[in-house]
Amino acid sequence: MVGFKNRYMIVEFFLDPNRDLAGHDPIIITQFNVSKGIKDSILVNFGECGLASSLGSFQVKYVNPTTKLCIIRALREEYQKVWSAITMVRST
Repeated sequence: MVGFKNRYMIVEFFLDPNRDLAGHDPIIITQFNVSKGIKDSILVNFGECGLASSLGSFQVKYVNPTTKLCIIRALREEYQKVWSAITMVRST
């Protein structure tokens, strides 16, 4: 029997407080938005092969829009790729 070895990362989002004043739509943090933003960042920075390899166990497990914290699961072999893609996300 093979056990899946995962890494869990906790992420805090910092939003620009002046964005709402400039007339833009407010950013709503949901599991779908966080997942889509990270997947888009992986695709842009590592290509389709990098995206395919990191999607094996990738999942946004928990999102709290009040505290702007979320927990993300990734494969142990691919967590550094997901981690670096998270740091490169600048907007949704």
